[in-house]
Amino acid sequence: MKHFDYSTQFKKESKRLIKKYKSLPEDLRRLETFLDQYPSGIGASFAVLSRQPSVCIVKARLACESLRAKSLRVIYVYKESEKRIEFIEIYFKGDKSREDELRIKEYLNNLDTLN
Repeated sequence: MKHFDYSTQFKKESKRLIKKYKSLPEDLRRLETFLDQYPSGIGASFAVLSRQPSVCIVKARLACESLRAKSLRVIYVYKESEKRIEFIEIYFKGDKSREDELRIKEYLNNLDTLN
């Protein structure tokens, strides 16, 4: 069983999105269940954005029931040695075309300073 954490920014973004997409809490629970088995994801719905010795940053398509045929994007960090996953960004592809690369760089920089 993996441990799941949520960054402050992720919590703010998901809170805003829940107002529009009521199924989001259940959609996220399904994603957690899947990631418990396959933390780096499998298939075309997952893309590894960065692989470091201690972490793997992944972008996942999150099937959202409220969106029907469309999906949200979730960026998360898998810390293999700790068996932890931290969600750092969530967005609707129609609102934003790409992940926040600056946020990912800052996360990795903060990780380097801790090690």
